Amino acid sequence: MKPIKYLLIFSLFTLFSFTAVHKYYVSITQIEYVKDKQSVQIITRIFVDDFEKLLRKRYDKTIVLNDGKDETLIDGYIKKYLLQKLEININNTPKTLAFIGKEYDDDIVYCYLEIENVKAINSFEVKNTVLFDVFPDQKNIVRNNINGKNKTFVLIPEKDKGLLNF
Repeated sequence: MKPIKYLLIFSLFTLFSFTAVHKYYVSITQIEYVKDKQSVQIITRIFVDDFEKLLRKRYDKTIVLNDGKDETLIDGYIKKYLLQKLEININNTPKTLAFIGKEYDDDIVYCYLEIENVKAINSFEVKNTVLFDVFPDQKNIVRNNINGKNKTFVLIPEKDKGLLNF
């Protein structure tokens, strides 16, 4: 009788421990200063389904990413959103980001941005609030390669900025 009791307890434990699926919300932003081009180049990677949910909530309930339709409209929405949610200060001066474009790779959308005419960087501050307005558990990983130094920030809604001084 005892083996059956243990088997039943083990089966129930196994059943209940794997029924809750937890989804992680994360984006990764790579920022690199290319000194010889006097350019800060930015690539933001966001899961297509998460970004689509956000764009539907904010702009257009019928938006479908990566279906080959309405790409000009989608680019406009992505540009508008990212320019509101990514802020960069270089040498204590706010900089204007230029949206270059986007491309899809399976379930990820790569968004390309750039800041031109950056002669030198003594301080660099980044604020990344991408998807915080839809997913409270969102984490934005920001990897920086500036002046030969690599630094990574994990930004969350409570701490959405990272600062580097050189």
